[in-house]
Amino acid sequence: MDSGNIAWLLTSASLVLLMTPALALFYGGMSRGKSVLNMMMMSFGAMGVGVLAWITFGYSISAGDTMNDIIGDPFYDFGLADTMASGDAMGIISAGFGATFAIITVALISGSVADRMKFSAWLLFAFLWVIFVYSPVSHWVWGDGFAALLGPDGPLFESLPGPYDFAGGTVVHINAGVAGLVLALLLGVRKGFGKEPMRPHNLPFVMLGAALLWFGWFGFNAGSAFAADGFAATAWVNTTIAAGIGILGWLVVEKIRDGKATSLGAASGVVAGLVAITPACASVDAFGAAIIGLLAGVLSALAVGLKYKFGYDDSLDVVGVHLVSGLWGTLAIGLIANGTINGDAGLFYGGGISLLGVQAAAAAVTIVYSAIATLIIGLALKYTIGLRVSEEVEITGIDLAEHGETAYEEAK
Repeated sequence: MDSGNIAWLLTSASLVLLMTPALALFYGGMSRGKSVLNMMMMSFGAMGVGVLAWITFGYSISAGDTMNDIIGDPFYDFGLADTMASGDAMGIISAGFGATFAIITVALISGSVADRMKFSAWLLFAFLWVIFVYSPVSHWVWGDGFAALLGPDGPLFESLPGPYDFAGGTVVHINAGVAGLVLALLLGVRKGFGKEPMRPHNLPFVMLGAALLWFGWFGFNAGSAFAADGFAATAWVNTTIAAGIGILGWLVVEKIRDGKATSLGAASGVVAGLVAITPACASVDAFGAAIIGLLAGVLSALAVGLKYKFGYDDSLDVVGVHLVSGLWGTLAIGLIANGTINGDAGLFYGGGISLLGVQAAAAAVTIVYSAIATLIIGLALKYTIGLRVSEEVEITGIDLAEHGETAYEEAK
C-alpha cells in the first residue's frame, strides 16, 4: 500500500469510529428526557466492550483461517498480537477498520431497547453479540467461510454471481435490525407503549446526530474500497445521492400521510438512504443510487408504523430503518447493479434473475442466523442476570437509577 491509500484508510476508520458518538446523539435526541443519558451510554458502552470483543476473539473469528467451512479460528490472532507485530500496514489497518464496524453494528441495536434494559445486561449482551453473531456473519460475507456456499465457487450456487455487500447491508444493517427485533420482543413493550406519547425530547440532537452519521458514512462506504480509487469515488458520490434523495422520499410520505414534513422525518430519511446504499454503493450508477435512496425513504417511513400494528416495541425504529432499508439495498443489487463489479449486472440491466436470487439467499442466511443466535444470547441473560429494569425505575427514569445522574437539572 502506498502512503496515499494508507492515509485514506486511516481517515476512513476514524470517520467510522465517529459514527458511534454520532449515533449516541441521534438516539439520545429521539429518547425521552429521563432516559437520554442511558441511551447515549449504550453507544459509548458499545465502544468499550466492542473493542474488547474484537481484539480477543472477534477479529480472529471474522478474519481467521476457516474452520470446518463455517467460521474463522477464534484463536487465530488473540489480542491482535501477530497482526500488530507483523508491521504490515494493510493487516493492521484492516483489523482496526473492522473494529469500528463491529462497534457501530452492535450500537445500532440499542435503539430497540430504549428506556427499559439494564445497562449491565446491555454491556454483556454487546460483548457476546460481537463475538457470536457479528463476527461469524462478517466472516461468511467478507471472508472465505460458510458464505462460499452463496458464491460463484460454492456448491449451492455454483457458477452464479455474488453475493455482494460492499460495506455492510447484510453484515451490519440486516444483522442489527433482526437482533433489535428479537431483543425488543424478549424485553417486552415499555409501560404506556401505544397509549401515551413517547416523543423525542431533543430534535436538534437528532438532526446533529444524523448529519454526523452522514459525514462518518463516507468512511463506512468509500473506505470499504480499501484504496483511494475509482470504487471509493463511486461509493462517495452514490452515498451522497442516496442520503439526499432518502430525505425526499421520507418527507413525501409524511406530507401525504400526516400533512406535515418533520425534522425527525428528514433526519430519519438521511439514515434510511445511507443504510440502503451501503451494500450497493459501488454496484450502481447515479440513477440507481437515487432510486435506492428514494425507495428507502418511502419504505422505512411506512415501516416504522408497523410496530404499533404488530405490538412490538422497537423504541427508536431500528427494525423499520435498518432492517427494512438494509434488506431493500441488498436486494436492489440484484435489480439495478450496473455490472461494474465483475461484470455482474442486475435484472433491469440485462443480468437475469440469478444475482437477485443470490442476494436474497445471503439476506435470508443472515436473518435466520442473527435471529437464532441473538435469541440464545438474550434468553441466557434474561434467565441469569435479567434484562429489564424494574417498573419503578422505568417510571421514574432509567438515567438516575442506572447512572446516578440526569441530563437536565430542574430549574431552581
